[in-house]
Amino acid sequence: MTPEHPSSSTDYSVQGLRAAVAAGFDQTVSQLVSLVAIPGIAWEAFDPAQLDRSAAAVAELISAAGISDVQVLRVSTDGVPGGPAVVARRPAAPGKPTVLLYAHHDVQPPGDPDLWESEPFSAVERDGRLYGRGAADDKAGIMAHLGALRALDEVLGEDFGVGVTLFIEGEEEAGSPTFRTFLETHRELLQADVIVVADSSNWKVGVPALTTSLRGLVDGTVEVQVLDHAVHSGMFGGPVLDAPTLLSRLIATFHDDAGDVAIAGLAGGDDATVDYPEADYRADASVLDGVRLAGTGSIASRLWTKPALSIIGIDAPTVALSSNTLLPRARAKFSLRLAPGQDPAAAMAAVQDHVERHAPFGARVTFAAGETGNAFAADTTAPAAKTALWALEESWGVPAVEAGMGGSIPFIADLTEIYPSAQILITGVEDPDSRAHSANESLHLAEFQKAVLAEALMLSRINTDGL
Repeated sequence: MTPEHPSSSTDYSVQGLRAAVAAGFDQTVSQLVSLVAIPGIAWEAFDPAQLDRSAAAVAELISAAGISDVQVLRVSTDGVPGGPAVVARRPAAPGKPTVLLYAHHDVQPPGDPDLWESEPFSAVERDGRLYGRGAADDKAGIMAHLGALRALDEVLGEDFGVGVTLFIEGEEEAGSPTFRTFLETHRELLQADVIVVADSSNWKVGVPALTTSLRGLVDGTVEVQVLDHAVHSGMFGGPVLDAPTLLSRLIATFHDDAGDVAIAGLAGGDDATVDYPEADYRADASVLDGVRLAGTGSIASRLWTKPALSIIGIDAPTVALSSNTLLPRARAKFSLRLAPGQDPAAAMAAVQDHVERHAPFGARVTFAAGETGNAFAADTTAPAAKTALWALEESWGVPAVEAGMGGSIPFIADLTEIYPSAQILITGVEDPDSRAHSANESLHLAEFQKAVLAEALMLSRINTDGL
């Protein structure tokens, strides 16, 4: 177990690691910049050669950091090859545990280039932040691992006996379609006592966080059809409502007047223990002045322990291409975040039942289920979690927040099923203004250095005290 107070030898290691991380930080950032320059996107519409190039660059950085057993691997699901993953291993010394360090090297598409203040794949530093696609999500996670390992090698040398496995995925932003197959194929290769997933966010600049819960996820599409084909809106409009109007009426039934999700059968509770002031949320989410927040209960509960349903896409003609016709069909994609404890299959069935019962004006409604993902709740009493919380506080100088996360990382459920005895820690390098997936994604460099140090401290403590 981790002692309540570090020993004098631990004090020495803390200072040494702090100095080593600082001395190597310019190299860490420089290598991050080189990774950002590679547009590795695991979507079918993008050049797969760039994804291979990204994996090769990561493998080269890992080898340069002193780990010789490095492989680029991929598996196939239903005959479709997955993205290239980099796996590197350094075996544990006798009696020492093994830690799996996860991150992903693939990134989101850049989106509209006009929304970027600088080129998305040319990292630029402005006002203490590094801007570029993947600068935060999640190439910084890769470099946090490598920066920490280099510092540990410099300070502890051969005394650092913890086994280390690096697992750098290459398809996370595409939904990790072969992740489960990859784990099952390489179960022994990735076996570990602790799994660190560096793909989350800290509470805010100056305050770290350990992510202790994630919402689950289901998504799908709903199509409304009212006509066999489009007809003239002047000649036939009035007795029948067009499909976009009826789709809008159906979507409006998803929430009640307060903005809470109004689909029967979904779990949720107002039991988050962390205070998230409304003013902070408005600033972090860029809510416009005058917009009333939706839902009831605390802000944190609305984000972490209650369901949230969003419409993330609508198929209908654009305004520029519109004509005076009654549109026969319209389609929307929904994304439903689930409270911890909610069964995804039951949630999907609840949405389908709701859609079918609320078909407006007798319109033909077609429901198509999409992806599902389980929620996650961490055991914060486990030794690894206590060590991580100590390391975060030591690095930042303030206590870490045990924070839920409104987002979902569906593959966490696969990790817990394949490795039920492993302690899973979800850490991150982002902050509320990182804008992952959006234009002008960025990384706060001073916070990044603290994240590197925190991981080095955590691994050092595991090396000294075990689990």
